[in-house]
Amino acid sequence: MLIGSTTLLVFSPRNGFFRGFRKVALNSLLIIISLFSTSNPAFSQSKKELERKKAQLHKDIEYTNQLLKQTRKNKSTSLNQLVTLNKKINYRTELIQTINGELTAVEGEISNVSGTIDSLNRRLNVLKVQYAEMLVAAYKSQGSMSQLTYIFAADDVQQAFKRIKYLQRLSAYRMHQRELIVSTQESLSGKKRKLQEEREDKTQLLVSKEKEKKELDQEKRQQVVMLNKLSSKEKKLRAELKKKQSQEHQLSARIEEIIRREIELARAQTRKQSGSSATASTSKNIPSKTEKASTPYVLSNTPETIRLSNDFESNRGRLPWPVEKGIISGSFGKHKHPVYRDVTVNNNGVNIASAAGAKARAVFEGKVTRVLMVVDKYAVLIQHGEYFTLYSNLESVSVKAGDRVSTKQVIGTVMESDSDGKSEVHLEIWKGSVKMNPEAWLAAR
Repeated sequence: MLIGSTTLLVFSPRNGFFRGFRKVALNSLLIIISLFSTSNPAFSQSKKELERKKAQLHKDIEYTNQLLKQTRKNKSTSLNQLVTLNKKINYRTELIQTINGELTAVEGEISNVSGTIDSLNRRLNVLKVQYAEMLVAAYKSQGSMSQLTYIFAADDVQQAFKRIKYLQRLSAYRMHQRELIVSTQESLSGKKRKLQEEREDKTQLLVSKEKEKKELDQEKRQQVVMLNKLSSKEKKLRAELKKKQSQEHQLSARIEEIIRREIELARAQTRKQSGSSATASTSKNIPSKTEKASTPYVLSNTPETIRLSNDFESNRGRLPWPVEKGIISGSFGKHKHPVYRDVTVNNNGVNIASAAGAKARAVFEGKVTRVLMVVDKYAVLIQHGEYFTLYSNLESVSVKAGDRVSTKQVIGTVMESDSDGKSEVHLEIWKGSVKMNPEAWLAAR
């Protein structure tokens, strides 16, 4: 009897059975190695990221719905309604793409697991054949060399002991590998079923979202039709847009002038501290090329401003939003107007739509440089060392020039439009006199 097993086995050096058994043991080890090498750790990470993105898109869509309900209180259709609806459609489209990504990842893992299961099934069948061959060989060789004969054929006691231990290990290893393969096969079968169920759920979800997208597309067409009916107001709407762009240009010019003065003041203070006799140009008061290159850095001329600059810089991509909840309704830089494609919009920052009565808050600690009034709206400029942040389109403010503010501190209330209920804060970020894209600085939603 093979020690540790209930099967009678015979090992005959003459028929090469030992060599075959060692080869099978090696193949079993290779199966285990290949089994674990086929796992895909990137799959779980990718899946988690897709699920996180999907959850956020659901939140964005839900919040966009709230904003649409807010603007629909006004019976007349507005440009803001169409822009917000288009944003919602974009979110929905991105959500469907995300679900497609999840489906692709799941199907790839299902294929991977299925291939592994098929491979294990083939190897398990081979293992069963080998067991059968082993039993046959054991039966045929009972009269030639049994286990005891193999042991007693040893040259000495030490060799006999080694043969006993060898037979024990061989039996235990063989049975262990078989059990492990069967157990792993069952585990992978369960995993495959789970992934198949998940793919079915995702497919149903995809069908649902595709249906919603079609409904949104229909809503978009309805909005366009309504805007066409209001074509008589196009002249008025274009005039309002032109007026708004003029106000934004005016605000931008004032901000640039304020920042230029701050830079010149810091430069003069630095020269004074260093005992330099150099003075700024009295003709045009324009810094030299060398000074321009180091313009932002002259604003960090004290330990506090240096700390603020470094802290602000280190928080790139992690700054809180200027409102507790919101969506980007206007992106940075030059781009076509979402409705009037012949109109180019040049945005120095980003526009963030929010609910009525939303509070504007500082994205980082700093010092209030100015509180400005542009027509009937307030704007707040805050300095963070060599950086500046601007918050405009405020109905009221709760800070004044010279105040120190902390991160997320409320600085005012966002203005709500009388015409369509639109509530939108405008945020700009400057590094010295250079405009930055706020989206690259704000934390991911």
